[in-house]
Amino acid sequence: MKQEALKLAAEIIRVDLIRDELLEELIVLEGNDAYEILRKVQNNH
Repeated sequence: MKQEALKLAAEIIRVDLIRDELLEELIVLEGNDAYEILRKVQNNH
């Protein structure tokens, strides 16, 4: 396995963990509406 591939895989995992934390914050702020808000923002990009 190439070193660059391992670095990219580690970065993907790091970003995924950050995503999970941010989603948890959004759920705390907006409850059941969090997923609808996420879809709206995602569809606008």
